[in-house]
Amino acid sequence: MHEATPIAFITGATSGIGQACAHRFAAAGWGLVLTGRRESRLEALRQTLGDTVPVHVAPLDVTDHRAIEKVVSGLPSPFDNIRLLLNNAGVALGKGPAQEASLEDWHAMIDTNIKGLVSVTRLLLPRLIAHGEGSTVINIGSIAGHTPYPGGHVYGASKAFVEQFSYNLRCDLSGTGVRVTDLAPGMTESEFTLVRMKGDQDKATDYYSGTRALQPSDVAEQALHVAELPAHVNITRLEVTPLCQQWSPFTIVRDS
Repeated sequence: MHEATPIAFITGATSGIGQACAHRFAAAGWGLVLTGRRESRLEALRQTLGDTVPVHVAPLDVTDHRAIEKVVSGLPSPFDNIRLLLNNAGVALGKGPAQEASLEDWHAMIDTNIKGLVSVTRLLLPRLIAHGEGSTVINIGSIAGHTPYPGGHVYGASKAFVEQFSYNLRCDLSGTGVRVTDLAPGMTESEFTLVRMKGDQDKATDYYSGTRALQPSDVAEQALHVAELPAHVNITRLEVTPLCQQWSPFTIVRDS
């Protein structure tokens, strides 16, 4: 690996946006640390990427703090010289109203979308700061962090946390050269929705019926743009939606 090769650490790289980012950053010449829960998919991804760029894979469940510590402390040189952290690992579970939601699902979203993200960030910050100018944290948020909708409950709240954490993190990193961006996609067609629908393929397919949703590659393109901006440029929040996704008027509940 050439000393100038930038290294990106990507969580949740086994599918969707994370996997698309792996492909896009590899095409742009970045070295990669790819993490995810499914080891077989990580290995398949590494094989697909080939030898064009250096790739280090590490099975990781971001809800396991000790596992994160082990992965970070065990990064071989020069993969330990992280220039970009892309916090992509996240989950949405269920679409029903809060009063019918599974508390277990709520805890799973909090553990992954909030606790997992902050744990990975905290453990990699010293490396990003050591790299200095041009280093970047990209947190994958969501328009759900701004726009409430029925069934959004804890998922939307977790993404609101991601947004505010990104802002506060940028304040704390002032003067270090490390940039922070909340990249907030709208409707994106990926396995993410299949997981949310608890594996019901018909429901997942119906969700995208008649739309031209974002593809994971569309979001990956934006992530690369953010990461490769001149070092003095920081995009604080980047919201990207498909053209077909628009705001709705307020719902008015009227007396019958």
